[in-house]
Order: sequence, then C-alpha cells, then structure tokens
Amino acid sequence: MFPDSGQFRRKIYPKHIEFLDAGATYRERLFMAGNRVGKTEAGAYESTCHLTGVYPAWWKGKRFDEPTDGWAAGTTNEKTKEVVQEKLIGAEGHRGEGMIPAHLILNVQMKSGTPGAAQTIWVRHASGGISVVGLKSYEQRRIAFQGTAKQWIWLDEEPSLEIYTECLYRTATTNGIVYTTFTPLLGMSDVVKGFIEPTAETKLVKRVVQAGWEDAPHLDEKAKAELLASTPEYQKDARTKGIPQLGSGKIYPLAESDILVPRREIPAHWPRAYGLDVGWKKTAAIWGAKDPETQTVYLYHEHYRSTSEPAIHAEGVKAPGDWIPGVADPASLGSSQVDGTKLIETYRKLGLDLQPADNAVETGIFEVWQALSSGRLKVFSTLTNWISEFRKYHRDEKGRIVKADDHILDATRYFWLSGLKRMKTKPVKQHTNTPYGGQGGERSWMT
Repeated sequence: MFPDSGQFRRKIYPKHIEFLDAGATYRERLFMAGNRVGKTEAGAYESTCHLTGVYPAWWKGKRFDEPTDGWAAGTTNEKTKEVVQEKLIGAEGHRGEGMIPAHLILNVQMKSGTPGAAQTIWVRHASGGISVVGLKSYEQRRIAFQGTAKQWIWLDEEPSLEIYTECLYRTATTNGIVYTTFTPLLGMSDVVKGFIEPTAETKLVKRVVQAGWEDAPHLDEKAKAELLASTPEYQKDARTKGIPQLGSGKIYPLAESDILVPRREIPAHWPRAYGLDVGWKKTAAIWGAKDPETQTVYLYHEHYRSTSEPAIHAEGVKAPGDWIPGVADPASLGSSQVDGTKLIETYRKLGLDLQPADNAVETGIFEVWQALSSGRLKVFSTLTNWISEFRKYHRDEKGRIVKADDHILDATRYFWLSGLKRMKTKPVKQHTNTPYGGQGGERSWMT
C-alpha cells in the first residue's frame, strides 16, 4: 500500500497519508470520505501496521513497539465479516489474501451465529510477541464494547455516540487511539458534529480529514458518472465529497458546490445590507452585497457570537462598515413585538441603522431556496458558521423546522426578504478647494 512510485504511489493520495500521519498527534481521528475513495483501505492498513509492528519507512503516524490488543468493528456481524474481516485476512476460503501477510496470521477463532465470521485474530508481531484483534459490530450494542483496555480501535462506518464514547473509555488508560472511517450518510450526527465543531478542550485531540472523489485517482470518469447517475440528489455531496447531509429532511436540499464560491474583494460600488438575529444563546448577522451587472447577491461576511451585551454585538456589527443598513426580527429576544421593537431601539442608540424585518418563515425559506437554486444568491466559502448551520438545517418527521443551530439562517431569511430593499453603497467622500486670495486654498470635506 502507498508505494514510492507506480499507479498507487503515495504522492497522489495526500488525504490518506494526512489521515495516517495525524495518528501521531491526535487520539481521535475521523476519515470522512465519499464512497470508493479508499477510506476502509486506510483503516485496514493502519490496523495491520499496529498488529504486525511492521511500519513502512515513510510512516509518521502512531507507532506501537510492542504487541497490541485492538478492536475492529462494522455495522453488523455480516458487514464486519464482508468488509473489515475481508480487508484484514481475506474473504472466506481465501485466508491470507488480505492486508495481514498470511505467514503472520497465527490463529483465527470463529464467531457463533454468523457463518464464516471471525471473532478474534492472533497475529505475529515484529517484536516476537503476539498481537490480537477482536472483531465486533454495532448491532451487539454498547454492552459488547465494555471490558478491557485497548491500544487501538478501528471503527469502520459510523457508530452511535454511545458506542463511540465507550470506545474512548477503552483506550483512555493506554495512551491509545480511536480512528473511524465512514461516508457521512447519517448527516450532522453527534459523532460528526464532535469532529467538525470540537470544543476548546477536544480540538487538541480530535482530527477530521475529509476526502472526495477528486482525492481518489483510482476512480475513472466512467465509473464516477455511472455512480453519480444512480445517486439521489440529497446524497450526492456525502457520497462524492464526504460532506455530511441530512437527507430528505434537509430544508435546502442543494449541493454546496452549487452555492459556495471563493472569497473575493467586494467592489466599493456594490450596494450592501445585513440581516440580524438576536437570540438568548447566540446572536448572528449576515452581510450581503449585490453585483449591479449580474444582479447576483453574495453573502460575504458573518457575525456569530454567544451571549453578550448589546454593546458588544453592536461593535461587531459595525465592524464591516457602520454605514451599512440592516434588518432584524422585531420579536427578537422578547415575548412580544413590543419587546423586540424596544431591542431594535437599543441597537439604534448604539449606532446601528436597523429596521424591523419581515418574519414570514415559510415564505422566507421558499424565497431563499429559490435564490440559492437559481444562482441569484451565492455564499463565500469562508463563512464557516453559515455553512455549518446550512448542513444541519432540517425538518423533523412531522415537517416542523428543528429550531436549533439556525440563527444565521434566520438572519439570512430576514436579509433576503427585507434587507435587499435597504441595500446601499458606501458614501463617497469628495473635496472642493476654497480659494483664499488666489489659486489653491484650504480643503474642506463633504460627504
């Protein structure tokens, strides 16, 4: 795997190597990749290295100098047999044709209940000792992941949060690692969210590497076209780019590649405005600018901050330009329209040019969806908070909007329904010469 030269040389698989290298620094890793990218191969290869103690010369990842005790798990007993077990020791009847060299496989204990499924594999380690790996599945539930300490655990496909947490506890006392490889078809789950939005404490131990078809040179264009043709629209980003999707409940079922654009300088003559959403836990604002020639609107700046005094938020909102007008939900932070209106007055006194916005929820969502899908509204790819909420914005099984992590998207709705009407360009400063007894003179400035 990953040789110096040839068709599958390391140089053309930088994402896979990045994932493997990160093991030296991070206790938790996620290789979140599209289908057929080779994420399972990367997980199986690392597991083989830890079992055998035979690391390649280029290896920079986690290294164990003594025999290891680990787990490898999949979704069901059958899938663990067909995928994880096959990658490690070969398919049924072809033992020794997997990643672990045949002469290093000492013994295989079979599992009852699933014909051909292995339960435990013993492997000769380079030190002369014996490593062991237990094969498990998520259908065995959390209780099956309790027990003794492990040096490493490989989870192929996404586990539940309770199983993932249990695995962390199994490696807590061994300076061990947990590495996970999957395509994020379950959307922005708790496990995915923990990697994409780590806390200040966990970001030092968690690392996510994201890869798509462009990172898999072994996939030819014909194969990709055939796969794409049979993939539901709402799954395309997950299956081709490793981007979490929420499936049929997603409010904006659009590919990110169709709406995100690289950051660029906004010309001074483009009119601008912003939408503001004030909440108990989070206050968010989004700025938009319109290209007068194409009439395309670009969301180019965001303010996203936890609970603070209005004065703090006001300074953040004024930072991109205190001349830019905005709109806000008149019921923000209040039990009535009157409370919200008073809050808007508070922000006005702090220097914001703010007006009440139209808060028609379904109409606003439909208008924003039409603008995004038609290309009239684009989003800078640097707006990380907007993108995060976009991925999670969904309806529950009864069709109700899930009111969580939606502050900046509410602000977007206010901006699109009401902010467009308030857009204006930056005032231009001009000067004239006031003559004093001849040519030239003292300058006075007029806006």
